[in-house]
Amino acid sequence: MEPRLQLQGRKIIVTGGARGIGAAVVKAYVAEGAHVVSLDIGESTLPEAGEGGGWAKSCVCDISNPDSINEAFAWAAQQLDGLDVLVHAAGIAPNAMADQIELDEWERVFAVNTRGTFLTNRAAHALLKDHGGRIINFASAAGVVGQPGKAHYAASKGAVLAWTRTVAREWGPKGITVNAIAPAMWTPMYDATRASMSTEQLQQHDAFMVGQIPIGGRLGDAARDLAPMLVFLAGEGSRFVTGQTLMIDGGMVMLS
Repeated sequence: MEPRLQLQGRKIIVTGGARGIGAAVVKAYVAEGAHVVSLDIGESTLPEAGEGGGWAKSCVCDISNPDSINEAFAWAAQQLDGLDVLVHAAGIAPNAMADQIELDEWERVFAVNTRGTFLTNRAAHALLKDHGGRIINFASAAGVVGQPGKAHYAASKGAVLAWTRTVAREWGPKGITVNAIAPAMWTPMYDATRASMSTEQLQQHDAFMVGQIPIGGRLGDAARDLAPMLVFLAGEGSRFVTGQTLMIDGGMVMLS
């Protein structure tokens, strides 16, 4: 007897699904039998349909724009025939020391990361409020402990965490769970950061990571280390988990 897929027929929207972590999540969901719509500012390369009936479609969407969000979510709900889960992974993380951040860059980061969370979560709530479901927001350890060189990013993700805890309380009675994850994964963006380092800087960085991450001493792999947790959070087994910040980072940040 074939084992039952964990997300058979589950209706899911993933923002930021075109590349990196988001793309890995879309692929894992399709493999587990889910029906997925990927929303991204760029075109998505989608996985092939899964043997258990899972499939993915894509739509271009600017998460900082209310009209774009409304149009994309309406289209996605039509394709999916409803909604069970939102995974909000889209975001930006530019580099700048705090005293050098320009106002327009500060506002751009908040428009994408914080306004985008508000808009996507609100759109999902409208589709989930009558039958419940899951919202999974992407936060960051930067929003918990801070991160030099990314003050605007850290502040925007701190706001995402506060929003997540608040709507988890407001929407829980409707059967909607809202959680945040803070992943530490090896991505193409991280490859670019490493490529910009000198040999000496890279050696120092890698030695630092060994001391920071107890499991493996380096950032995780999205498909192996993150996607299984996202499958769990999107499924029935997570129905009693809400308002949490889940650190999927090999032990880099340990919350008390």
